[in-house]
Amino acid sequence: MVVNTLARYFAGRFLLATTAVFTGIFLLVVFVNYIELMRRTANIATASALVVAQTALYQVPQLLEQLMPFCILVGAMSCYLSLSRKLELVVARAAGISAWQFLTPALVTALILGAAATMVYNPVSADMQERAKQLEAELFAERQSLQDASGFWINQLTSEGQTIINAASSQEQGARLTGLTVFRFAPGTESKTGEFKERIEAREATLEPGRWRFRQARRYSLDSPPTEQDTLLLTTNLTPAQVRNSFSTPETVSFWQLPQYIKSSENSGLATAGYRLQYQKLLSRPFLLAGMVMLAGAVSLRFFRFGGVQKMVLSGVGAGFLLYVLQKVTTDLSKAELMHPIAAAWLPVCVGGLTGFLALLYQEDG
Repeated sequence: MVVNTLARYFAGRFLLATTAVFTGIFLLVVFVNYIELMRRTANIATASALVVAQTALYQVPQLLEQLMPFCILVGAMSCYLSLSRKLELVVARAAGISAWQFLTPALVTALILGAAATMVYNPVSADMQERAKQLEAELFAERQSLQDASGFWINQLTSEGQTIINAASSQEQGARLTGLTVFRFAPGTESKTGEFKERIEAREATLEPGRWRFRQARRYSLDSPPTEQDTLLLTTNLTPAQVRNSFSTPETVSFWQLPQYIKSSENSGLATAGYRLQYQKLLSRPFLLAGMVMLAGAVSLRFFRFGGVQKMVLSGVGAGFLLYVLQKVTTDLSKAELMHPIAAAWLPVCVGGLTGFLALLYQEDG
């Protein structure tokens, strides 16, 4: 009964500390993002403060999803340092409770939080990111000029000739594009591109079966003055999977949709490394959070009276940073198809977890 009571107590303290860290970072990021959007929309008369606040709020969850391991690390460190400072760990050790029993409640809580983050938080984050893109496209619709070579590019070749599409932003995984410039060329030969036909600028475009539907389009050609059309239809042979591969990013696809995206991309002969990596990273997230708890325990269970706590905390932060760098390196290698997605996703988890485990084993059991 004593062990169960202490386990619930330690789990509650860990959950409270982690929630406090996550909430504080959330509010800070929302505030900074809101100020940045207010600066960018200062010269837009139609931008209301409410829409800017909504956009800033919807953009934050996906950023915090990447910072979640650090929230767990800082939350666990603050929790155990607080318990050590108040001598609660000393009393627990005197009662015969080992360090592994201190960490087990936090490890179980981290695994539950990681599973919830993968299955619940990630779909909500992806949906809010899509809403943020829509609101941002509406805010900057009048300023989206595609005279520069920015944004997303896609090329299609049909019986009508070659068409190169540039979009400033995309929503709905590439099915809806905003801020477009289209370059059309006449049909050519296998060795030579056809002559330039026209340039089209449009506010937005929607992918429909077998065609693109452009709205508020303006057409420029070499032998006639510019003309405007409310709706313009352009034939395409692109499939939703092909467009998705060009315009969407794996981070904006929810956990439950990733297997379908991987299958459709494989059937279309497109690269699936990014989607596979994202899927494996989401699967490994509970264990990554548990590894962060192990790292935090290795640097925060030392008694305050022994001294050296500051160095231990700095070493924990440094270990978390190195783990983040390792994760970025493996991610880039996987996207370049130089490393298998499973190895790229699970290597940081194994390194972080084993490092914390071995450090604790040395400290507690010699």
